Amino acid sequence: MVQPAVTQFLNSVLSQRGPSAVPYSEDTKWLIRQQLVSLTTAFPSLEPKTASFTHNDGRSVNLLQAEGTIPMTFQGVTYNIPVIIWLMESYPRHPPCVYVNPTRDMIIKRPHPHVNPSGLVSVPYLHDWVYPGSNLVDLVLDLSLRFGRDPPLYSQRRPNPNPNPNPSPNPNPPPNFGNSPSSFGSAHGHSQPPRTYPPRSYPPSPYPAPRVQSTEDPSEVFKRNAINKLVEMVHGDVASLRKTREAEMEGLFTLQGVLKQREESLNGGLKEMQAEMEALEQQLQMVLMNTDVLEGWLRDNQGKKMAGLENPEDAFDCVDVLSKQMLDCTAADLAIEDTLYALDKALQVGAVPFDQYLRSVRALSREQFFHRATAAKVRAAQLQAQVANMAARTQHYGS
Repeated sequence: MVQPAVTQFLNSVLSQRGPSAVPYSEDTKWLIRQQLVSLTTAFPSLEPKTASFTHNDGRSVNLLQAEGTIPMTFQGVTYNIPVIIWLMESYPRHPPCVYVNPTRDMIIKRPHPHVNPSGLVSVPYLHDWVYPGSNLVDLVLDLSLRFGRDPPLYSQRRPNPNPNPNPSPNPNPPPNFGNSPSSFGSAHGHSQPPRTYPPRSYPPSPYPAPRVQSTEDPSEVFKRNAINKLVEMVHGDVASLRKTREAEMEGLFTLQGVLKQREESLNGGLKEMQAEMEALEQQLQMVLMNTDVLEGWLRDNQGKKMAGLENPEDAFDCVDVLSKQMLDCTAADLAIEDTLYALDKALQVGAVPFDQYLRSVRALSREQFFHRATAAKVRAAQLQAQVANMAARTQHYGS
C-alpha cells in the first residue's frame, strides 16, 4: 500500500506553479502521478523525489525522479541494484532516463549489454516506449528480469588499512544510509530491502573481481571520465539530430501531400480549359462559315438597285426550301403576335366583345403554335445541314 506521504508529496509537486514548477505538460501530470503511485506501491524501495538535472548543454531543470533499488534474483538469491529513474520534460510521451547508481564499493561490469560505463541504462523497453501504454512498473519489472540474467554491478573488496587479527566480538555498528537504500548484495527474502547493513555484507561477485590498487592515476581517471562524457554528448547530439530530421521529414511529407492536391486541382482546371478551347474553336468555325456566306451574298448583290422592285423584301432571296419555309413560319408567327396585341388593346377599350375576343385568341394561338412547331423542326434541319457544311469546310481548310 502506498504511503500517504508519497501521495501528498506528488500532489504538492505536480500542483506547483511558477518558476519552481516541474516542466511537465498539464494534460500529463495526472498520468505521471498515477504511474509514480503505482511504482511506489509495487516497489517500496523506490522513492519519488525532485532533483536538478543538468543536460549536456549545461541547462539545468528541476525534474521528478524515482531513486532507490530494484530487486533482482541471481542464482536463487535476491539482490538490490541501486538506480535513479529520471522523468524527463517530455515524459510520459517519451521514455524516462535510467541510471545505475553504484556505491563506492560497487563496480559497473564492463562491458555490459544494457549499461554503459557512465551507468546509463539502455534496454528494448525504453527504445520501444509507446505512450500511453508504457509505464514505470513494467519498466522496472523488465529491468529486474534483465539484470537477473546479467548483473550490471559487482562488489569490490577494499583492503583494510588497520587489520585486526583479533576481532572483537562486538564489531562497529553498520553505517546508516538514511532514506536512500542502495544495498546491492544484501540478500533477503522480503519485498523491501534493509535500510542498514554491515560494510562487508555484499555477496560474492558472479564475475571475477579485478585487482584494485589502493590509488589510481589521476590522469587515467580524468581520461576515462572525459571519454564517458564525450560518449554521452555524442549520443545526445545524435538523438537530437534524429528528432530534428524526423520533424523535417514529417514536414516534407505534409508538403508533398499538399502539392499532390494542388497538382490534381491544376490538372482538373487544365482539362476544363481544354474543353472550353475546343468549344470556342467550334464556335469560331461556325462564325467563319457564316462570314463566308454573308460575304458571298454581299458580292452577289453589290451594285443592285432597289428600283423596280414592288416589295423591298424581294431583294432577299431564300437560298433553299428550308430557308423559305423558315421565313414564312417566322413571318406568320410575328403577324399573329401583332394581331393578338391589337386584340388586347381593342378589348381594353371595349371595341371587341369578350366572347368574340376569346374565340379569336383561341384560334390565333392554335395557328401560332403550329407555325412555331414547324419553325423548330426547320431550325433543327438547318443545324444539321450547317454541321455537315462545317465539317466539309474544315476538311477543305485542312487539306
